[in-house]
Amino acid sequence: MAKSDKRDKVVRAALELIAERGYHGAPMAMIAEQAGVGAGTIYRYFENKDALIIDLYREIDERIYAAIMAGYAPEKPIRERFHHIITVLMRYFIEHPSDFRYLGQFHNSPYGAEVRRNIILSNNGDNYIYRQLLEEGVSQQVIKDLPMVVLFALAFGPLKAVVRDHILGFITLDDAMIEQIMEASWDGIRR
Repeated sequence: MAKSDKRDKVVRAALELIAERGYHGAPMAMIAEQAGVGAGTIYRYFENKDALIIDLYREIDERIYAAIMAGYAPEKPIRERFHHIITVLMRYFIEHPSDFRYLGQFHNSPYGAEVRRNIILSNNGDNYIYRQLLEEGVSQQVIKDLPMVVLFALAFGPLKAVVRDHILGFITLDDAMIEQIMEASWDGIRR
């Protein structure tokens, strides 16, 4: 088995176990067992569990960003770009429920608090398309002039709630429902 294959197995095992059981419910020994590798093998690729958790977040974030940027047209009106982002995010999470559950764990942990703070309260890095769109909308007076944390909650909070409920089987998110949710989210932030 090639080294990258082992690393990929470790990452997939960590994703599934952490998404399902949380950080404390997924010790490194369990991740190694799920991946079919020796416990020491993990440390060839990751310094410790914290490094694994952060690297896994970055990989998911990169996949999501690539999905959003496919077909994203920065010259289009704010509403159309918002529609694109919300629709892509919902479809991505429907297709990748483990990524969604992992991100929920990450963003509600000390690991994710700093990442969220940087995205919402500052603009010092890559992949901040959400913040850029909201700031542009506020400056063009298309989006309400509210604190950024409130705009994030209004724009993306409903998405997280309904995707969670879809994954749990409480609702089915088909194209028509995704469109209605996007419109409701837009209504929450537009002027």
